[in-house]
Amino acid sequence: MMLRKAVRYRLETTPEQEHLLSRAVGCVRFVWNRALAIQKSYLEHGCGILSYVDLAKCLTTWRNGESFGFLSESPVHPQQWALKFLDRAFKDAFDKKNPKRFPVFKKKGLHDSMRYPDPEQIKIDLKPQDADGRRLLPKIFLPRIGWVKFRKSCIIGGEIRNVTVSRSGGHWTVAIQTEKEIPDPVHPSTTAVGGDRGVANLLTLSDGTMFLPVTAYRDLQNRLAREQRKLAHKVKFSANWKQQKAKITRLHQRIAEIRKTVLHQVSTAISKNHAVVVLEDLKVRNMTGSARGTVEQPGRNVRQKSGLNKSILDQGWGMLKQMLGYKLQWAGGMLLLVDPAYTSQICPVCGVVDAGNRKTQAEFHCLHCGHEAHADVNAARNILARGLQSTAGHAGVACFAA
Repeated sequence: MMLRKAVRYRLETTPEQEHLLSRAVGCVRFVWNRALAIQKSYLEHGCGILSYVDLAKCLTTWRNGESFGFLSESPVHPQQWALKFLDRAFKDAFDKKNPKRFPVFKKKGLHDSMRYPDPEQIKIDLKPQDADGRRLLPKIFLPRIGWVKFRKSCIIGGEIRNVTVSRSGGHWTVAIQTEKEIPDPVHPSTTAVGGDRGVANLLTLSDGTMFLPVTAYRDLQNRLAREQRKLAHKVKFSANWKQQKAKITRLHQRIAEIRKTVLHQVSTAISKNHAVVVLEDLKVRNMTGSARGTVEQPGRNVRQKSGLNKSILDQGWGMLKQMLGYKLQWAGGMLLLVDPAYTSQICPVCGVVDAGNRKTQAEFHCLHCGHEAHADVNAARNILARGLQSTAGHAGVACFAA
């Protein structure tokens, strides 16, 4: 089995390195936006789109010309990979079976990142010392940037394949992707469990285990609103405005980190104790669509639906599914996704499907046989049963296995 992992470290940059990194990601953003503008122009005139090879030739012309010669002051490989990512984004957008959203222009300060694809250019010094022999922070060499210190919070296991540098919450981080071949893992457990994702509880398992909901955004939304009101009273793009904007960004980053920490803890505990996990194949984007409607046909219960959407997105259902998928794969387990239809209305004893079986959010009472159970536990048991009865080859069932 080829095991691919990525470890992320926080960079300790100097002011000069901050400037070089900002300029480099700015050039990557410029290349993406200019190439996207060219592709959209071609589409508007009915000429199709350019291939990556054609865009790479354009990049060479830009770097060697006078108008965009500043691009040559930054590394070329991240700029080339920006074009590769754009080419992949167009292919995904035009995929007839599973189309994704059309690529959009990148904004300054939002998801700033760049990738170094050549591992031969990356060097890592894990035991640097000063002139007096004292240990220093580990360093990583980035082309056109130099040696940058980073905080090594975990080991780097495997052969380095690529490096991605990004900026988030005012800090620069480096993600090192590695791969190594290991024997096919065998999960130490033989149990299977179903899981029902919800709002009252993040996840309820078929064995009765319940994980408390993630309330990172709910806990900090009043403070976030207060800071955003302060921002609204400042002159846009002034020094005070930028300072307040950075404060709000750090608060959003804190919310995201709290959510990610909780989801890592939950997914790790489940993947270690169970070999097979079955979840509903939920379409979160459709579930959290706005109910506002239009002026001609306004929606109903808009405020209630907005609050429900906020609670769903605060749980991070998609991230939890992703974490369980790769952690079970690493451990030799399996994640199954099944059709979510009627899992909360089926009685596991008599098999009758009735919307009246679930009178409240937490209670399940079968109107046919009288079976009673916790509603979320009952749904998790139905999900497990549906997963065990199905196989990966059947329609409507997705499987992630080692």
